[in-house]
Amino acid sequence: MPARAPAWSAWLATRRTGVKFVTTYHGSYNEDLPFKRRYNSVMTRGALVIAISQHIARMIETRHGVDPARIRIIPRGVDPAVFDPDLVTPARMIGLSAKWRVPDGTPTIMLPGRLTRWKGQTVLIEALAQMRHTEAVCVMVGADQGRVRYTGELLRLAERLGVGARLRLAGDCDDMPAALMLSDVVVNASTDPEGFGRVVIEAQSMARPIVASDHGGAVETVEHGVTGWRVPPGNAAALAAALDHVLDLPEAERVAIGQRARAAVSAHYTVAAMQARTIDVYRELLGFGPSA
Repeated sequence: MPARAPAWSAWLATRRTGVKFVTTYHGSYNEDLPFKRRYNSVMTRGALVIAISQHIARMIETRHGVDPARIRIIPRGVDPAVFDPDLVTPARMIGLSAKWRVPDGTPTIMLPGRLTRWKGQTVLIEALAQMRHTEAVCVMVGADQGRVRYTGELLRLAERLGVGARLRLAGDCDDMPAALMLSDVVVNASTDPEGFGRVVIEAQSMARPIVASDHGGAVETVEHGVTGWRVPPGNAAALAAALDHVLDLPEAERVAIGQRARAAVSAHYTVAAMQARTIDVYRELLGFGPSA
């Protein structure tokens, strides 16, 4: 069970039927309302609890007092056969570049993720205004899901800081592999810790340099200076400096970073590995050994 409301129904059903209950704890759920911690606690009531990262495992141990012996850490995965840089045709990239008005040869910074404040879009706009690479264009890929006031705030902030002409709010994109290939550097600027941060491994699988906030799941997926870079969350100056550093690097060094990142994803963060380890959890509960 990954969601809380249906998880309560499933938990009650399993108590009546004797079926074993399994949950997957996906994120740092808010607990700013009365009784919210109890509401969230259903996600820790499984006979075994799947945590999507070490960060989430530590959180549920601390917040809910879950015995570590009941926790199984299974990171999220990406399909490296879909997110494969060798499979993206130039035509797919050219189409997106034209749609988003990104001039050929312009350094492109991309932040994938829905437009919501904690994803850090304002931090990136502030960083854009502080960069030495004033020619760089920033593309934010993701819908505002009705948050039109926030969209307006982003546009006004960019205009006030003098970077309005360098900002593209692209909305939804149905070809993320091509979008990521269009970027020179991908950013995860979340101000709250990501439970895992799938965008990070998608960018790494596409061999793109990544700069991520130094908390949450990114601490586990981004080896600083080896497979990407981490910066203090919410720190626009540090983000600007990191982006300038990446764009200053010789092409060969950026390629090497990207190759190491893709290799790390292929070794540790694939859909196939996630599926196999999840099946092993169910085999464990049923009394079988791990799958071959």
